[in-house]
Amino acid sequence: MNSKKLANVLIKILGLSLCAHGAENFISGVIFMATTGGGVARGFWMILVSSLVPAAIGVGLILQSRLITDKLIKSEDE
Repeated sequence: MNSKKLANVLIKILGLSLCAHGAENFISGVIFMATTGGGVARGFWMILVSSLVPAAIGVGLILQSRLITDKLIKSEDE
């Protein structure tokens, strides 16, 4: 496996990791809100933002991994 393919796979794994982290934040936040019962409106937006931002970055990394790899590693095409 050459370095471009390896970098592509590693970037996709990083994206999947960020998606899993966002899902974990969302689930734990919902459970926390359900158990405490207070501050649902304000807490919901904080949970939504703190879980969707890593998930969105992860999806972006997964979808753009080839472009990122091409920008990082240009030496093998020459």
